[in-house]
Amino acid sequence: MTQLRIAQLANFVGPTSGGMRTAIEHLGQGYVEAGAERIVITPGERDTVIDTEAGTVIRMKAPKVGGGYRLITDPWRVIETLERFRPTTVEISDKSTLLPVARWARRNDIGSVLFSHERLDAMLSLRTGRQLGVAAGVGALYKLLSRTYDAVVVTSRYAAAEFDEVTTPLVRIPLGVDLDTFHPSLGEPVDDGVLKLVHAGRLSREKSPHLAVATAVELHRRGVNMRMDVYGSGPHLDELVAIAGSAPITFHGYVDGRRTLARHLAEADIALSVCPGETFGLAVLEALASGTPVVTADTGGARELVDDSCGRWAPATPAALADAVLQLAQLPGRRAAARRRAELYDWPTCVNHMLALHSRLAQSRMAA
Repeated sequence: MTQLRIAQLANFVGPTSGGMRTAIEHLGQGYVEAGAERIVITPGERDTVIDTEAGTVIRMKAPKVGGGYRLITDPWRVIETLERFRPTTVEISDKSTLLPVARWARRNDIGSVLFSHERLDAMLSLRTGRQLGVAAGVGALYKLLSRTYDAVVVTSRYAAAEFDEVTTPLVRIPLGVDLDTFHPSLGEPVDDGVLKLVHAGRLSREKSPHLAVATAVELHRRGVNMRMDVYGSGPHLDELVAIAGSAPITFHGYVDGRRTLARHLAEADIALSVCPGETFGLAVLEALASGTPVVTADTGGARELVDDSCGRWAPATPAALADAVLQLAQLPGRRAAARRRAELYDWPTCVNHMLALHSRLAQSRMAA
């Protein structure tokens, strides 16, 4: 069997990319535990190289491009690093700036994987509030991507729909969740007659926190005895506070530590994760693993993570989602069902599927 040397490349890293970072970390740890050599390259404030038990972490000095994000704008520096590492495959979480790296891999018989963490059409529409003209531009880019990479990994059927499955080498591999960190044993809601809602995530428009807060406000307007706790920081906090008004909604800010977040999730009755353009939804899985059922939008990859035993879904409007919350609150056995659902999505399974893909591409390139 070929000794795998996997290079993970994550560009456009910033404050809203926590889910992507989590995925890359768990995959990288799994690769090393399986015997592969691994490096990960990300943008940073300055050039640093750190050797860890999960491989070498390389941060390349990169400029800020807005919203706290950093972007590697010189792919040739990446290529120089890869030439020294000599990977058997590269796994790239970037759809534009690092295209020269994928072309370099093809020229040098190195397998290339595009890890598609987001749908560009949905992300751009959510950020700009516009849909006109987005699909055409994105479609042209995706035709280029399908000709450049050996495989494109998507995490949901919703994510796959952005590509032309006839011409793109698509592989659907769902992500996992840390079932030990996020666990129902950390707590459960107090039965005091108050419906306890929770929303955890970056407070930026592409994550739809406005819709989650507006849903809680709608429930309050209807006279429901409820409260909502919001965990996360971001540029739209002032807007969200204004939307909340006098409703019993508390904004706690950034949570330091996954275990602390897991406890807060476990103590809620229902989690709201209502972004209609989410390609997967790690926040959904973290709530389910904590034993907390989820209300989500009826579009997006997050919808695929819940079933009618542990969740409800509705059109992305406050009124429809409020109806879904009230329906879910009456569902018996929902907490145990939430945990069972999350257990279908473990990291070892995800890692094994990714390793099988890397092995196949490495062997096929060596035989070319």
